[in-house]
Formats: sequence, structure tokens, C-alpha cells
Amino acid sequence: MKHWIQMHRAEGTAPRQAHCDLPDGTFERELGREGFFGPATQMLHTHPPTGWSNFEGPLRPRSFDLNNLQTRTVSPWQAQTVLRNNHTIVRYWRTEGAMTGLARNADGDDVLFVHEGAGHLYCDYGHLEVRDGDYVVLPRGTMWRTEFDGAADLLLIEATNDAYRLPDKGPAGRHAIFDPAILETPHVDEAFRAQQTEDEWRVEIKKRGEISVATYPFNPLDAMGWHGDLAPVRLNWRDIRPMMSHRAHLPPSAHTTWLANRFVICTFVPRPFESDPGALKVPFFHSNDDYDEVLFYHRGDFFSRDNIDRGMITFHPCGFTHGPHPKALKNAFNQPKAETNEVAVMIDTRDPLEVAALPDGVENPDYVKSWQATPARATEAAE
Repeated sequence: MKHWIQMHRAEGTAPRQAHCDLPDGTFERELGREGFFGPATQMLHTHPPTGWSNFEGPLRPRSFDLNNLQTRTVSPWQAQTVLRNNHTIVRYWRTEGAMTGLARNADGDDVLFVHEGAGHLYCDYGHLEVRDGDYVVLPRGTMWRTEFDGAADLLLIEATNDAYRLPDKGPAGRHAIFDPAILETPHVDEAFRAQQTEDEWRVEIKKRGEISVATYPFNPLDAMGWHGDLAPVRLNWRDIRPMMSHRAHLPPSAHTTWLANRFVICTFVPRPFESDPGALKVPFFHSNDDYDEVLFYHRGDFFSRDNIDRGMITFHPCGFTHGPHPKALKNAFNQPKAETNEVAVMIDTRDPLEVAALPDGVENPDYVKSWQATPARATEAAE
């Protein structure tokens, strides 16, 4: 149990409410702990916190265009690793058609997020149809394979030596964001029974990053039925009804979808902009001083970022102060549209992530410069 030093103070010029009614000529920056879950202070500045003229060193933010990964692989264990630490691995799997064997992760649970493509997933528990925008949570030890109708791109997020759970939705209640009743489990249906052949099948089992292979003279996905409370689940972002407030911009933690011990996965989906005239209508500048922050851009218009397209990932290391890009900042209090039009997956990790070796052309080395056109003073942003 953590007992934070609890107090509330206000010094100098400060608004009564965070993220609302900022005094003229100021930019707000939040200094927070535990990735928006802990204590926080809103600091007011006369210059934007990202208004640097130069930035050097390992804390620089990173941006990767995963569309430039050229290789498609049959096995998910051949997918390109992008980021990793001891508690999670983020891979990008470009595949096509049907897997020729089965996969089994003995290292931890997996989340599969289908970025592009549609088809079928078969596992111990049965059959699921999958499409773009689906999350599929696979419990550790599940045997599975996919059959896509052509090419498919997936984001794979492993909870190493861990399990995925649902977040506590607090006073909003257990049906908030999405009703657990919407979660679909695999079906022992005709399609599942039809694939139960006596042909030889190989199962690639990943343990401690190494692959073992078990060969069967039959398809081991041969269940006749099951009962219990452990199974893969499927959730599409289109079934998420986002938490929102018309009077104040909510932090990313309000959009938590899946929870592990050392990281969270959040989903940003279309929602109305805040309608209160004094409320910020873009993410506030913040120093996330406990978590690394990763954003995968699935589709839409990413209103807080410039020059970011679908299939890209940004990585903001713990301690890097960031916020809206210059173009978005101009709309901090007045949005030309009624609602956002973006779908993105955020991963916040409590432990530092390492960037994997990636092919040439995947990383944009100038990403850190994308904030340099920020207005010099707050009054310019309001003009």
C-alpha cells in the first residue's frame, strides 16, 4: 500500500479546475504519478513546454512507420519485434492466408489487435470470425492458428509471465465503456469440427523466447466441448462506448481496456469533443514520469498529432514532456468538428521499453522536431 504525501496547494496564477478555464497567456502542463492514476499538479507556463529549439539524447521520442516492414510471415513467432521489456513484448505481424501450424505461448497472455484483414481464428476452445478492429485476448498456453482471407496486419502485445484482466471502472459501474456481456468466446461450431482432421500438425511453443515444436499425427484442436470461466475473448473497438465529460478533458486512464500488472492497454475511439467553452479540447501537455507511452494508430484523423498515419507507432519514453503538436494546439479551445475521428491503441508500461533493431526506413529520425513550430507564447495560440 502506498501512502502518498497528501496535500493540495495553489501558488501564483492558477485556475480552480484542471484542464479548464486557463488564464490568458498560459499553457498547462500536468506533472503526474502512476500514469494518471496517482497524485498530480497542473503547472501553468507562459511558453509551451515542448517549445525547445533543439533536443538531443536517449530521451528523445521515437516514431515508426510499420507499413514499411516488407516481410510477411506465416508464424506469429517470426513477427517483427518493435518494443520490449521484461514484462511485455510489442510485435507487428504482417501475414497472409492460413498458418501452416499452431502457435502456443507458454510465456504469457497475448492480445492480438487486427489492424487490417479478416478471416478466422481456431484455438483449443473453438472458432472465432475476426475482422479489422478486433482485440482477441488469448490466455497463456492456448493453442491457436489463423486463416485470413488474403493479407492481414496485426499488433501483438504479450503480457510476459502475466495475465490480462478488466480494469476497475469505479463509480461508472461494471457496464461502463463496454458491457462484459459483449465479449465473445470461441464457438464449437461446424467450422471448428470440420477442421478436426487426422493430418499431421506441428505446434510451435514459445517459452523464454525460444521455440519448441510438438508434432501430432492429428489436429490437436479436437475439443468436443468445454465449460468454465477461462477462455479467449474477442472485443471490437466499434463496441466500445467511450467514457467522456462534456466539461473537462479526461486523461487516457479513463479509456483503459485491458490491464496487466506492469502495463495497461487503452483504446481511443471516436467521441464528441468537450462542449464547455472553457474546457481543453486536446490532450494536455504532461510529463509522464512513471510510465513509457506507446501509441499505435489504427485509423482516422489523429487530431493531436501532425504527419501521423495509420499503421504508425509513436514511443514517448518516461520523463519526456509532450502534448499536442502545433497544428492541434491551434484548436485547443475551438474545434472545427463536433467529434473526434480516430482509433488508436495506447500501451503504457511501468518499466522502460527497449527499441528492437528495425529495418532501414521504418523509423522517422526527425520526429522530435515535429513540436518545434509550436507558438512561442500562449497568446499566439489563442489568436
